[in-house]
Amino acid sequence: MSRTKRRDNRIVISRRDVLKASAALAFPIIVPSSVFGSEAPSERIAVGCIGVGRMGDGDLKEALGIKQVQVVAVCDLDSRRVELARKKVDSFYTQQNPGGEYKGCATYGDFRELIARGDIDAVQISTPDHWHTIPTIEAARAGKDIFLQKPLSLTIQEGRLVSDTVRRYGRVFQIGSQQRSERRFRFGCELVRNGRIGKIHTIKVGFGTDPGCGQKPEMPVPENLDYEMWLGPAPWAPYTEERVHPQNSLSARPGWLRISDYGAGMITGWGSHHLDIAHWGMGTEFTGPVEVEGRAEFPKDGLWDVHGDFHIEYTYANGVRMIAADEKVHRNGIRFEGDKGWVFVTRGAIDAEPKSLLQETIGAGETRLYVSDYHKGNFYDCVKSRAETIAPVEVAHRSCSACLLGDIAMRTGRKLRWDPDKERFLGDDAANAMLSRTMRAPWRL
Repeated sequence: MSRTKRRDNRIVISRRDVLKASAALAFPIIVPSSVFGSEAPSERIAVGCIGVGRMGDGDLKEALGIKQVQVVAVCDLDSRRVELARKKVDSFYTQQNPGGEYKGCATYGDFRELIARGDIDAVQISTPDHWHTIPTIEAARAGKDIFLQKPLSLTIQEGRLVSDTVRRYGRVFQIGSQQRSERRFRFGCELVRNGRIGKIHTIKVGFGTDPGCGQKPEMPVPENLDYEMWLGPAPWAPYTEERVHPQNSLSARPGWLRISDYGAGMITGWGSHHLDIAHWGMGTEFTGPVEVEGRAEFPKDGLWDVHGDFHIEYTYANGVRMIAADEKVHRNGIRFEGDKGWVFVTRGAIDAEPKSLLQETIGAGETRLYVSDYHKGNFYDCVKSRAETIAPVEVAHRSCSACLLGDIAMRTGRKLRWDPDKERFLGDDAANAMLSRTMRAPWRL
């Protein structure tokens, strides 16, 4: 973990309107828990959901299914989506307690108003990647616990600030790296950590890529979308539907996933999952590589501009080489290779050589990894217990950093030396300039 000094940077955002909105909430939807016994709804964790689109809708549904949670507010920049979310919440709780005193789910178009509420214990943030850092930091400073969809951040500098802030304010945090809560991934990593494949020397990671597209014409901004707020800290750009999200579908993949102003593409989309597991198996969750070299195909024109087919090689201080590549080269998943065998794990499957490894039992005196059988359940259990989650913020930062280092290596096309303690490239000012991005006013860190 980096020990370099960092000043307490703060997001400079006017709060006048936010405080007005907060003051208007004279009566919370959930009565304070002191009024009732432990079985009262008010004893549940009061949750606000920020972003209720494609991923956020799934996160909302999960929260509704957890008995110790009460969703009290939803927020989105698309008024149609926030209304759909409100109806789901109201319908669920009304059916759960017909004739009861449920007072309804509040709706917001500005995350700051939701965060300003004193009766909310935790937030679920499922926004586009360029909108991860600011709401997370604001929520931590407001005393909220945080579930955040991966990846942690758009830049390594932002990720460092998120991790430092969450820990400074003592908040419970979980990143949406749900593979850690899947038995096969945990067992595969335990086999590696306990030397079952001998001395590990290579890790091969594979996942898919996104296509590019042609130029898209400017379109009128839909009345239901606050497009200026959606752009937020990203550079201004004309609206077209394939820049943002489909207006006729909640489940279709949004275009912003393929645009570098809002995310890095599949290197963080899938890479955040798989590189996280690679770190878990290596035991390098609180550090990073010391060298990285990459190449990739990038669209030559068009709206979508993130990487296509790619090849990245990472070298770690322990001598392990990790090779991440598209699925034309590596099967989707993580393959750990040692001098006595290998273990491959992916969603829904695990394989090994020798096959007898799959029947191994990890002994009581060996390395046993954190057990979580349900990712969201683990987060809310930790909100109650104040224990650390299976996917805490510094681990999330290190996994995301490895992905972003790969993106920088692909874009520069040269071998880069990295100091994982100082989080700086050695002797490369141009690469170091890519560790942060300028935010569009009035948003800044």
